[in-house]
Amino acid sequence: MSMEQIISTVHGFSGALVVRPQPGDGAPALAWGDAFFYYAPDGRMPHNVQPYGTIITKNYPDDTLSDLDRPGRWRLNVHVDKARFRELVGSGPRELAQPCDYAATDTVVPHPVYGALGWVSVVNPGERTSDLVVELLRAAHEAARARLERRRAHG
Repeated sequence: MSMEQIISTVHGFSGALVVRPQPGDGAPALAWGDAFFYYAPDGRMPHNVQPYGTIITKNYPDDTLSDLDRPGRWRLNVHVDKARFRELVGSGPRELAQPCDYAATDTVVPHPVYGALGWVSVVNPGERTSDLVVELLRAAHEAARARLERRRAHG
């Protein structure tokens, strides 16, 4: 599954906003080429809200374990709930103790930096994980929608 296929899939979710920083748009250069997924039914960048998914195309200064600076490598990151995290990874987000190969492709692993916060990652999703990553993105999108609705209901 390509980055463009994932981005196109997320674009198809009702209320989805995909932010793709580029030169000249005010975003930091480090984020250029990456993609950030939000639930934003008004089409505007939400404030004080983290994305529910991202595509990262390069190493960041504090995030090098996925080896994304090699040609053709990129990583999908998705926030999941605790039960789904445990199902996918074999432990809870705050129980991570076993080392794993964060650079493995087409494999769900805890996010190398934000795993303890409930994020999972897949470097270069392929045949084994394509259907799963779409399912995870859809669930994360719905969870973001529900959070926004709860916030609106509580003023």
